[in-house]
Amino acid sequence: MLTLKTLYESYFLLKASFIPNRNQRELRELVRYRRSIIEERARQLNRIQKVLEGANIKLGSVVSDIKGVSSLDMLRAISHGEDDPEKLANFARGTLKKKKEELELALRGYIQQHQRLMLKTILTHIDFLTNQIEMLDQEVANRVSSYKEDVERLDSIPGIATRMAEQILAEIGTDVGNQFPTAAHLCSWAALVPGHNESAGKRKSSKSKKGNKYLKSALTEAAQSVRGSKNYLGALYRRTAGRKGKSKAAIVVAHAMLRIAYYLLTRKEMYVDLGEDYFDKQRQESIVRHSVRRLENLGYSVSITEAS
Repeated sequence: MLTLKTLYESYFLLKASFIPNRNQRELRELVRYRRSIIEERARQLNRIQKVLEGANIKLGSVVSDIKGVSSLDMLRAISHGEDDPEKLANFARGTLKKKKEELELALRGYIQQHQRLMLKTILTHIDFLTNQIEMLDQEVANRVSSYKEDVERLDSIPGIATRMAEQILAEIGTDVGNQFPTAAHLCSWAALVPGHNESAGKRKSSKSKKGNKYLKSALTEAAQSVRGSKNYLGALYRRTAGRKGKSKAAIVVAHAMLRIAYYLLTRKEMYVDLGEDYFDKQRQESIVRHSVRRLENLGYSVSITEAS
């Protein structure tokens, strides 16, 4: 039976949850708002694609980035009434100039007045959002200027750029070693650990618990960006995706990224990649150890040297 004394003792034995100070709360708010604006800008760019498809303009099939300088110049010209494919293709810059013939074919559409109005409105909105993002970039950079080295340490991790590094610091704090005793505690707090559901020795499917959704989604996005990279994290993603699927591979790599971030921040070190062939080497060493052990169990004395 629970008594008042038992409840009182239990209350004071519980470890307090991580509560950020005022400066970090303000930084979090700025970083989260910046991320929401970046996501909104991406939605507006997708809307441009739909407007162009309605006019039978296939600009996205030629250019790799529709928000590039050349693409935006073409779109602005279209929104102001230009419909000559040859004149529009002349806005191409850099390596895109080599694709003028393809651009002329892609820009040969049937755009109506309401589609021009849509493009003009969307482009104006995108320009506004870009200005807001730049303003927030400057404010966030000023607030983390005292922790520039920590930002650089996180930036050295593949898949994590400056904005992502700033978001990680905003979410986990600048004194991560005192807030979280180990990397496992940090990963658990961020809900970047696998769920556990086992009964009578049988493992069943289970969902991960709820945690810091902002940090989890950001790291998952970063994990997906390294899937084709020729480094340790890229190899980890491909190795896991082959066995468990892409969604679980993203969580596994995000978990690895957060552990790496913890060690870099607490040890004050830069990231050193283990290499794309890390798992192949581990497997090779495992095969050698297993083979030597079997031969020794059969009574043989084994000496191994690498071939020159």
